[in-house]
Amino acid sequence: MPASGPYESTTCSATWPASAALPGLTSPSEGEPVMKKLKRISLLLAIALATMASTPSRPAWRMKADYIEACSCHLFCPCYFNKHAEHPTCEFNMAVKVKEGYSGKTNLAGAKYWLTGDLGDEWGTAKKGKWVVVSFDPKTTKEQRDALAPMILKTYGLEWPELKVQEAPIEISNNGDIAEAKLGGGQMAHMKLKREPGIDGKGVVIRNVNYFGAQKNDGFWMYKSINHSADVMGHQFDYQDRNAFLISIDSSEGMAAPAAMSGASKKSK
Repeated sequence: MPASGPYESTTCSATWPASAALPGLTSPSEGEPVMKKLKRISLLLAIALATMASTPSRPAWRMKADYIEACSCHLFCPCYFNKHAEHPTCEFNMAVKVKEGYSGKTNLAGAKYWLTGDLGDEWGTAKKGKWVVVSFDPKTTKEQRDALAPMILKTYGLEWPELKVQEAPIEISNNGDIAEAKLGGGQMAHMKLKREPGIDGKGVVIRNVNYFGAQKNDGFWMYKSINHSADVMGHQFDYQDRNAFLISIDSSEGMAAPAAMSGASKKSK
C-alpha cells in the first residue's frame, strides 16, 4: 500500500570554478582524453542502470503454504468455473500450514491457521462472502498472526460482513490416502478426507486452474470427505461425500495475480 516516506526534498547549489577540472578527469595533456573518458563513464553508468532495472525487488510478503480443504459442493467444486456455488451456500473448512514465507522481517514458516465459513451466493458477482472464522494455532506468534491477517484477506479478495478471529489448536495429518485435520481436537471443526485413486491408483490432480489470488499452485489433488463438519462461533454444518482437495500455493504481494476465476475473484472453498 502507498505510504509516505521519511524523506524531505532538498535543493542544493554550488558554483564550480571554470578553470577547475572535473573530478576524476584529465586534460588531453595529462593522459586519457576527456571525451573518451566521459564516453567510458557513460557506458559504465548505462550498464549499472540496466542491471538495477533488471533486478526484481523483493515482495513485501510471500507465503508458500499447504492446504487441506473441503466444502459443501460435490466433487469437483463448480465455483472454480462459475460465479455461483452448487447451492446458495458453500460452507468450507481450510486447514493451512505455512511451509516457508515472510512478511517484512517476520518469519512465517511453521505458522498454522484455519478458515471456516460460507462463501454464500455473492462471492462471484459482488466479491462478498457470507461469514468466516479465522482460527490461529496457539503456537503461531502474535507477530505471525499480525502478518498473516492481511495476507489471508489479500489472497481471497472478498468482503466478509461477518469476520471473527479466535485461537484454537490445529492438528494436521496426511498419509496419502487419508488426510485429516482437527480444530480444537475436532470439537470445533473436523475434516477426514479420502483420496480419489484415479485409473492408476496414484491419485487425480487438476492443473492449470487458479486458486483465488495465489500466483501459483501445484494442482488440486482430488479427495472426498468422509466427514467435513464445524461447530464454531454460532455456526454448524456437517457433510459427507462432498468436494475436498489438497493443494500447495505460492502467494505474494507485489506480483501480478492470475486472471480471476470466471471473471471474479476466484473462490476457494
